[in-house]
Amino acid sequence: MNDITEYLGRNARQYGIVIALLAIVALFQGLTGGRLLDPSNVVSLIQQNAYVLILAIGMVMVIVAGHIDLSVGSVVAFIGGATAIMMADWGWSWPVAIALALVLGLLVGSWQGFWIAYVGIPAFIVTLAGMLIFRGLAIVIVGTTRAGLPPEFNAIAGGALPSWLGFIGALDGVTVLIGVVGMVAFVFSQWRARRGLIKHDLAVEPMGIFLAKNIVVVVLIGVLTYWIAQRATPIVLLIVGGLIMVFTFVLSRTVFGRHIYAVGGNRHAAELSGVRTRVTDFMIFVNMGLLAAVAAIVTTSRAGAGVASAGQLYELDAIAACFIGGCAVRGGVGKISGAMIGALIMGVLNMGLSILAVDSAWQQTIKGLVLLLAVALDVVSKRRRAYA
Repeated sequence: MNDITEYLGRNARQYGIVIALLAIVALFQGLTGGRLLDPSNVVSLIQQNAYVLILAIGMVMVIVAGHIDLSVGSVVAFIGGATAIMMADWGWSWPVAIALALVLGLLVGSWQGFWIAYVGIPAFIVTLAGMLIFRGLAIVIVGTTRAGLPPEFNAIAGGALPSWLGFIGALDGVTVLIGVVGMVAFVFSQWRARRGLIKHDLAVEPMGIFLAKNIVVVVLIGVLTYWIAQRATPIVLLIVGGLIMVFTFVLSRTVFGRHIYAVGGNRHAAELSGVRTRVTDFMIFVNMGLLAAVAAIVTTSRAGAGVASAGQLYELDAIAACFIGGCAVRGGVGKISGAMIGALIMGVLNMGLSILAVDSAWQQTIKGLVLLLAVALDVVSKRRRAYA
C-alpha cells in the first residue's frame, strides 16, 4: 500500500488530469440533462476537435524540446486554401491534392526549422513571423473562399466507415471490431512495455496501479465504442487514432524521441552527450509542418471549402491542450496521451458550454481560467518537489 501511495504521490499530475476530464464530463452530463453524451454529440465532439488533437500531437514535441509554434493556425489556412485551389480551380484529383498538401507541409516546416535550427533565431520569433507570412499568403491565394470540392474529399472529416460487418443488435459491427482491437492493443502494449522495463531493471508502477489503469482504460474504450457504434465510426477518428499510435511510438520508443526529451531537459548536456541538437530542432518543425498539413486537410474537408480565415486561434488551442495535459512550461516533460486528454477537456468544455447556450465570450473566459489553473498546478507541484 505504501508503494501505491508513494507512486500516486509522484504521479499526481498525470492521474489528476484524467480524473479532471471524467469530473468535467460528469458535470456537463448532469447540467445538460444527459445531452452531452448523446451518440450524435460524441461523434460531433470527435469531428469538431480533430484539428486540435492532430496539432497537439506535433505541439507536444515542440514544447518538450523547449520551443513554441505560433504559426500552425495560419499554416492550416494557407495549406487548406492551396489544397482547395488544386481541386476546385485546377481540377486535380483529391488524392493528388492531398499528397501535394503533405509535401507543402514538409516545405513549410523545413522553412521554419531552418531559421530556428541553423540560423539560431528563437522559435517564438520565427513562428510569429510565420503566422503573419502564411496568413497573408492564404488571403492572397484564396481571396475569401474556394468551394466546389469533391464529395470524396469532404467525406474525410464528415463521413463514416460503411457498415461492412452489418449490425450486432443496434450496434455497428465495424465499430465494435475496432473497439475490441483497440482494447487488446492497449493491454498488449502496456504489458510489453512493463516487461521491457523489468528486463532492464528499471522502475515500474506497482502491480495494483498497473491492473487498475488497464481496467479503467478498457472500460472507457468500451463505453466510447458503445456510444459511437450506435452510429458509425467517423473516418477522422481513424486518422487521429493512427497518428496517436505512430507518434506515441516515435516519442517514447525511438532515438529521435529520446533526443527531444534530452534537448528539452538540458540542451547543453545533450550537446555534450553527442545529441545533434540542430538536426533534432529542424526535424521537430518539419514534423510540425506535416501535421499542420494533415490538420489543414481535415479542416478544409469539414468546411467543404478553402477559407482564408480558417485556423484562427488553432495554435492557442493546441498549446493550451499540451499545457493542460501536463507539458512542462520549461520543456523536457510531456506526453502525447496527456495532450490528447487536454484536448478532450477543451472539447468537452466547448460542447458542454455550447449546449448550455453560454455566451462565447464567457466560454473563452472559462477556458482561459482552466489553462491558467493547469499551469499553476504544474508550477506549484514542481516547487514542492524542489523543496522536498
